[in-house]
Amino acid sequence: MHRHPHEKALKIAVVVTFVFFGVELAGGFLTGSLALVSDAGHMLVDGSALLLSLGAVLVARSLPTVSRTFGYHRVEVMVALVNGLVLIGLCFLIAREAIGRFSSPAQVYSAGMLAVGLAGLCVNLFIAWLLHGSNDLNIRGAFVHVIGDTLSSVGVIAAAAWISLTGQVLADPLVSLAIVLVILSTSLLLVRDCMVILLQFAPRDVDFEQMVKDITSVEGVSGVHNVHLWSLCSHINVLDAHVYSCEEDPRRIAHMKSEIKERLAKYGIHHSTLEFECEECLDSRVINDMAHPVHDDRAAGP
Repeated sequence: MHRHPHEKALKIAVVVTFVFFGVELAGGFLTGSLALVSDAGHMLVDGSALLLSLGAVLVARSLPTVSRTFGYHRVEVMVALVNGLVLIGLCFLIAREAIGRFSSPAQVYSAGMLAVGLAGLCVNLFIAWLLHGSNDLNIRGAFVHVIGDTLSSVGVIAAAAWISLTGQVLADPLVSLAIVLVILSTSLLLVRDCMVILLQFAPRDVDFEQMVKDITSVEGVSGVHNVHLWSLCSHINVLDAHVYSCEEDPRRIAHMKSEIKERLAKYGIHHSTLEFECEECLDSRVINDMAHPVHDDRAAGP
């Protein structure tokens, strides 16, 4: 079983995140900065999310069994969903804390706050660099957490600089609310993508009608029905379909099947089950031509 390409990066990120969580928490107490203490809490959530993501990667390497024929690929989706929901909850906590600071501002040592904030920014940028570029929902969930904390560090730096220059501590809650809006929008998109997979909707990046056209345009194929398309996880699309053909030559049928699978590959579908039939199922929803297209309700999806 091959190692996940981001496994080493996740291990490094987990260690660095938990170490700096301690640094930032100590810095918050020493400088009297509630912003740093809050950001340390955000860092702790990040560390937990990264640890969950690493655990999901390790579990997903387990081979399928007779009772778990798909293996543990769905673990990454479940962990990513938890990460997204935790981030949404964290947004409300940050917002509540920020609103409270408008009425109860705290005195802080801006120089120390600025130094720790700059260090935090460097740490988060390093971790984001380690995790960037993955299509894996699990890694994306961890990456979103890190980006959120990177924005928090920027907010801490901006607030510290403003407090140092003007003495106006209201900069801290204002920046925090701006950070909440960015994190919330990203988290909602992540949760939506997870729900699309868990509810077994067709992948949002696959043109279903064009895919059907590509199948039915294969020479010898008269129609296709009982088409079911879903995603097992973020990088594995699966298709089941009944193919109607009057072809009787087994070698020709094998060639048709090979050509269909080749065409499906451009949609990221590398796992397909194609059942060839001489007569269409009576209870099928036939898609013989695009004069009767499948209703596309994905625009109204989650």
